[in-house]
Amino acid sequence: MNTPLYLWQEECLSAWFNNHCRGIVQAVTGSGKTLLALEAARRLEDKLRKSGKKLKVKIVVPTSALMRQWERAVSEFRISAALPPQKIGLRGGGFKDRTDCSYMIYVINSARYELARQILSELQESETILLIADECHHYQSGQNRLIFEFLPRSKPYSRHFFSLGLSATLPAGEEGRYLSSVLGRKIYSYGMEKALALQTVCPYDIFHIALPFTGTERMDYDSLTDKMNRIYSNLLKLCPELRHITQTERFALLRELSASKNLRIADMAASYMALTYQRKSLICLASSRLSCVCALINRLDSEEKIMIFGERIAQADELYRLLHRQYPQRVGKIHSQMGTLANKNTLERFRAGDLRILISCKAMDEGVDVPDAAVGIVLSSTSAQRQRIQRLGRIIRKNEGKERASLYYLHIEESAEDNVFLPDSKDIRLFDLQYHPDTGEFSCKEYQKRAGQLLKRLLAEKRREERRREEQQKEARRCLQKGIVRADWKREIDDLEIRINHARYASEKNYWICMKRMREMDDEE
Repeated sequence: MNTPLYLWQEECLSAWFNNHCRGIVQAVTGSGKTLLALEAARRLEDKLRKSGKKLKVKIVVPTSALMRQWERAVSEFRISAALPPQKIGLRGGGFKDRTDCSYMIYVINSARYELARQILSELQESETILLIADECHHYQSGQNRLIFEFLPRSKPYSRHFFSLGLSATLPAGEEGRYLSSVLGRKIYSYGMEKALALQTVCPYDIFHIALPFTGTERMDYDSLTDKMNRIYSNLLKLCPELRHITQTERFALLRELSASKNLRIADMAASYMALTYQRKSLICLASSRLSCVCALINRLDSEEKIMIFGERIAQADELYRLLHRQYPQRVGKIHSQMGTLANKNTLERFRAGDLRILISCKAMDEGVDVPDAAVGIVLSSTSAQRQRIQRLGRIIRKNEGKERASLYYLHIEESAEDNVFLPDSKDIRLFDLQYHPDTGEFSCKEYQKRAGQLLKRLLAEKRREERRREEQQKEARRCLQKGIVRADWKREIDDLEIRINHARYASEKNYWICMKRMREMDDEE
């Protein structure tokens, strides 16, 4: 029994085989890159078997968590495809299995110093090798390039070597050219818009939530900005080449200038970079972020599983303490200071449903498969598009019973922080909200316009029943305040009617009735 594939995966496999089983695939996180790679290995294995040859599969991953994830995926794939079981060898993360297994999975830190030698030795023994480089954008820099050292000496055996690179975010320029030189050219690209159109990922909404500084934070921010502007103005006079380059190039040049023999330039460049870090920290640690997350979660569906993405460990720890008091035994955290075993146990509890809320600092940006999380909250932002795509990918994986995902992006208003998350995505619903820490409330102009109209209608409908009208108004306000941070008022009427009929409590039914009335008003315009 063959594992069913999406159309894009079939197209991609055809392109890979047409390119002599070499090449890189760029596909959005959550769309099925792992299944694609395992099916590629299976089909290549079948093809070789007809000519009496066997295939050895080498899989390289960036983390030990991904290694175990791939181990499970290989085992489950072979069972579902009615294939004979294969011994899966692991190297890295504390594992040192024999390297003669048909499937070997390496963590990059271990693969650097042994994989090239092993592949070359096996090729020289007439073995046929398929190298799968997962998250291959990691392998173009520094010591990671050592895994490809065998290539110049393997040319006589090139007909026995095949490769497949996988990534959601491929680098450009020299880095991209290097990956193409070792893994093969990019043979297929499967972006977010196509994935949504073909329904291979869960549809999603993005909520931009604007936050304010406190008065003191605002003063500190303005002071740092003034100092930065003065230094940069003086730097431009001495180094005009800073003027017409990108931000990434600018900071690379500033790092070079900070080591300049011209002590004046070096001092200004170093000072500017230090002030930049201080200002970024001020934005990242703004006090309104934690209260906003607590207020937001209080308004979300109590059954939805939530992943929170942060940048600073101390901030994540503080949020954990706040949420743990509100939702005891339902909140977990993972980050680099927790330890591998503690992180693994927390993640397993989240997968099993024991935990509803999971807080992390970059630990979930790559290599964590949590298919049933429907809500993501970006507590503090990263400017790297790769991390943004990875974070979105954590919540848009399709899963039974999962209709739609929501991602909430917190940003400080009137600061240097981006106020738009993934601006190039056009086939999604975007909502702009503001959080008011003094009251703990949210505002949204479009939503509040509809809510105001609905309240007026309710008031007009019940003029003769004064007491009932007041109770209804109070209940409607409660429901509408709850709905302001959700996209339920944009659901289809049929869906809302089903939810009304299946509501377990009167308060739940009232909420869905309000959302239906909101949608009806939306349709009237």
